[in-house]
Amino acid sequence: MLKLHSFAKVALLTALSTTLILQNPAFAWNKAGHMVSGAIAYRELLQNHQEVIEKMVAILKEHPEYSKFEEQWKSLNQSNISAENKNLYLFMWAAKWADEARGNQTFDHPTWHYINFPYQPSNASNSIPREIAGEENILYAFKKNFDIVQSSATSNSEKAVAICWLFHLLGDVHQPLHTTKLITNQYPEPEGDRGGTRFYIRVKPDSQTISLHKFWDDLILGSENFQTVRNTATKIRASYQRSKLPELRETQFNNWAKLESFNIAKQKAYLNGKLSGSTDKNNGKLLPPNYAATAKPIAERRMSLAGYRLADVLNKLFGK
Repeated sequence: MLKLHSFAKVALLTALSTTLILQNPAFAWNKAGHMVSGAIAYRELLQNHQEVIEKMVAILKEHPEYSKFEEQWKSLNQSNISAENKNLYLFMWAAKWADEARGNQTFDHPTWHYINFPYQPSNASNSIPREIAGEENILYAFKKNFDIVQSSATSNSEKAVAICWLFHLLGDVHQPLHTTKLITNQYPEPEGDRGGTRFYIRVKPDSQTISLHKFWDDLILGSENFQTVRNTATKIRASYQRSKLPELRETQFNNWAKLESFNIAKQKAYLNGKLSGSTDKNNGKLLPPNYAATAKPIAERRMSLAGYRLADVLNKLFGK
């Protein structure tokens, strides 16, 4: 009876955990995607501002959960990865850490990952979204953590946590569906489709139903393997060179959300309100034939911008 009771208890806890995961909105690019942005930023700094890496590594070693990084580093196949890549992996880890801290009462801030600017296709006044005063969203989080890193009154331990948040937020703000919620009769106010997390689709007729948000989250990469992440970052950086990205002239975090991601969400993710979605998580609407092929390079371009801009922000904070 005791064994049966224990098994039933575990099963119940598993079911409850699964329910909670399904109810919570998705966060960010997936972890592998965030690792790519960290790797791009690392290569940029290594090439142009190596002193920034040295300063950051010294601070990140005082992160309250640095031991978890060490555990992950040791778990890698060290025979294929040289010790000099440890700092590169630290940047990858820093970029995904905020997702690994989910559920941790000390570090988790679910609302920091996004801002839901409303997009209502029937309303022509959607062109420039408005911020909501007092809302602890991604815009609030960036300013807060930037200020912590700049402050002379905070410890290196606090700064290390804030640095990891900056890594992560720079990635999140470039995912179009982290800035937007669709408002229609199908997805009414006030929540709308919650950044595409309630907008269910299928990529192919025989594909599993997923949310539109998850589709965009997973466009960059599905593997956290060190070599795969490193190679993907190298490929994206080569395909989207800094000199060929006029968007980099825009340096304001708020505008990366308002003027870039929000408009891409409207035009490319929701196809100006013409994309069909379902509210049934078991029966998503089929995406148009060329949707995935069109979305992939958009996501890669956004990821390249995230990496370059992360390097720029870090150089601003730690450069000479």
